[in-house]
Amino acid sequence: MNIAVSILIRNIARAEFGLIRGGNEVTSGPLYELFRRPNRMVSGYDLWKETAAWWYLEGEAFWWFGPDYDGGLPHEIYILDPRRVRHEGVTAGGVYDPFHQLNKRWFFQTDTDLIPILTDELIQFRDWNPWNPVRGVNPLIALSLELEQDYYANKANSQLLKNNAVPMGILKTDQTIRPEEADALEKRWESKYGAVKANRKIAVLGKGTSFEPLSFTPEVVKLFELKRWNLYTILAKYGIPPRVANISDKSTALSGKDTQEQHSAFWQYTLIPTLRQFENILETQFFIRFGLRETGKFNLGDIPELQESEDAQSNRDIAEINAGLKTINEVLQERGKDKKPWGDVWYRPKNMIPTTGGKGGDNENA
Repeated sequence: MNIAVSILIRNIARAEFGLIRGGNEVTSGPLYELFRRPNRMVSGYDLWKETAAWWYLEGEAFWWFGPDYDGGLPHEIYILDPRRVRHEGVTAGGVYDPFHQLNKRWFFQTDTDLIPILTDELIQFRDWNPWNPVRGVNPLIALSLELEQDYYANKANSQLLKNNAVPMGILKTDQTIRPEEADALEKRWESKYGAVKANRKIAVLGKGTSFEPLSFTPEVVKLFELKRWNLYTILAKYGIPPRVANISDKSTALSGKDTQEQHSAFWQYTLIPTLRQFENILETQFFIRFGLRETGKFNLGDIPELQESEDAQSNRDIAEINAGLKTINEVLQERGKDKKPWGDVWYRPKNMIPTTGGKGGDNENA
């Protein structure tokens, strides 16, 4: 789970958040500075990384405008721990009242105080919750049994490895020994060869005594299979292809192309939908609320996993130019390069005759 969430949040933070006004990028001003440095301790990168972390751990995240906020456009943004946030719609006994939830206050529990927070001092990123329309829902609730099984499997495996540096086995002898002799033999074996001390040591046994190792039981083998199943279940829940988590199945030959496709699918079907949801939440709870002309967008243009290879892009551009769907200057503009003086003229591929689309024929005004 920790690996899955770490993969998600560090990739989401790679998508740079920017402001757009009238189709142009905003690179200065109070609003720009707010998202560049939300408060004196947090950068814009940290803002989205921590927001995504709470989103994937708790199904919600809270932005608070700070203790000095007195209305209008906020000057600071703080990320709150959702586990310490309570809604006034929940009574002291934990009973939720769905009919009197609007305009209720929030409360944040510090180590010493209970801080009341008004609804207009917060932005709440909330995933859908079938049990509570005010709060998000922890995405791991559906995996509670898998997580519990994995915990106990880890505990059993750790105990097995800690106490059995050599395979489990029994000391056998054809002689009759007294209980105190058996205890002494067991202690001597454990002190010299048991636990962690048994690395590559040679066992010297007395006359008539032999050591018979025992192989792992089917139950122990099943623990490893269970952990593997739970691993793929958690990755599937978070929408992470195995190769993105550096996990390869020996039964599947993973080529470089397959790895690239999994990384691309990770962005297309997991990260981008989350980023779009963040944008929509901000649009409603921030930009529209404060009547701003700006809007916020995540820039995905610098994400290599979403870019086609240079050869594939060139081949597609050539095909569209030959089909008359684009001119050379349109392609150059998309690539951010200077236009050519002749680039607005389309040339037919067969006879290379320039045309301007005039009624007088293909060669008119050529």
